[in-house]
Amino acid sequence: MAEVENNIKAVVAHPVSKKRSMSNENDADKETFITSKKASLLFKDGVDRIDPASALANARHEFGEHGGVNMSIEASATFTVMEPDTMRRMFNGELGANQDFFIYSRHFNPTVLNLSRSMAAMEGTEAAYCTSSGMSAISSVLMQLCSSGGHVVASQCLYGGTHALLTHFLPRVCNITTTFVDVKDLESVRNAVVEGKTKVLYFESISNPTLDVANVPELCRIAHDNGVMVVVDNTFAPMVLSPARLGADVVVHSISKYISGGADIIAGAICGPASVVNSMMDLHQGALMLLGPTMNAKVAFELSERIPHLSLRMKAHCHRALTYATRMKKMGLKVIYPGLEEHPDHKLLKSMANPDYGFGGILCLDMETEDRANRLMNQLQNCSQFGLMAVSLGYYETLMSCSSSSTSSELNNEEKELAGISPGLIRMSVGYTGTLEQRWNQFEKAITRMSDGKM
Repeated sequence: MAEVENNIKAVVAHPVSKKRSMSNENDADKETFITSKKASLLFKDGVDRIDPASALANARHEFGEHGGVNMSIEASATFTVMEPDTMRRMFNGELGANQDFFIYSRHFNPTVLNLSRSMAAMEGTEAAYCTSSGMSAISSVLMQLCSSGGHVVASQCLYGGTHALLTHFLPRVCNITTTFVDVKDLESVRNAVVEGKTKVLYFESISNPTLDVANVPELCRIAHDNGVMVVVDNTFAPMVLSPARLGADVVVHSISKYISGGADIIAGAICGPASVVNSMMDLHQGALMLLGPTMNAKVAFELSERIPHLSLRMKAHCHRALTYATRMKKMGLKVIYPGLEEHPDHKLLKSMANPDYGFGGILCLDMETEDRANRLMNQLQNCSQFGLMAVSLGYYETLMSCSSSSTSSELNNEEKELAGISPGLIRMSVGYTGTLEQRWNQFEKAITRMSDGKM
């Protein structure tokens, strides 16, 4: 399997195509796109960071089959060989996708690989693999890193689906148990690790929905001192934070959100060391290979067309979220946003964030009760047209939901209280359509009507 692993690593981190010969001059430049680490920049604060947009620009761009500026979509599920012995050599690992030898699209597909390279570049990891959904990425990673009897330490505030996976599904099906802790309490994290049993520390870079910011470097230090792998869900903060560059081993995404930006695609990604991606593609033991959460090539093409302008979209989301949060605070509303200086994690996020991307595109309004939250959202959607009542995030329109009764409904009341999820917490994914003042006037109109008792 060593040869198979080498092929996988080369495919993801060092793309080479036999379809387009490279001159000696180009060969000399190959090192610039082996990994996104080559895009390192020294920023004003003296910290050596990597701008995700620069890393994406340095990633290999795949041309179309006939030289088109857009890559071609490889829609084939299976691939031909020219000689009978070639198939045996591919299954033995002697020939791989790095040499344009493909077996089957559940294994590797050229279009999906191109998107995977972009994801690896953006997150600054050796390798990446794109999947059919965010939950398939999360579940595959956890099942790969934890065998039966394994143990996970996880944040007590997680997306409801992830919480259910760890609380109910994995213990029942895989005999994998989880201890939930407040990851802001570093001592509690340290004490929750069971020597020889804990395999993964799992948390969200910015928590869903409470917007707590994880101290990624310190959490990674605690985990690594105890031989534990760190898996971070960075769905809320692409471009804003780069957990792998702060010490995380694996970064997972629901690409359905900001990276897609259109609320029309379900997809996920796993970014990490080549060794981890290799293990997940193992023919006998790989969670991705054997569970088969395969991304469709047409979906990968769509996403590859959108990821180049992710940085522009994130800046727009973050700028408007900060502006609205600041104004909401002045109105006397209970607003939660890590870009506000009084947010307890503001300085921490500022110290870790990539420069110029802001503090995230999500803010929360705590209306205290579900009834008040629902009344405000009804007014914002159905009267003032400020946004839409819908789950998910990263859409160009503002999306609103009452987390306690929607995306965090998998948690029981005690778990919600421990996670700090108020019954009236509105999670607001701030969009960028319309002018800023136009949308703000719509928000003010809704608040005024609510204050006047017209709702």
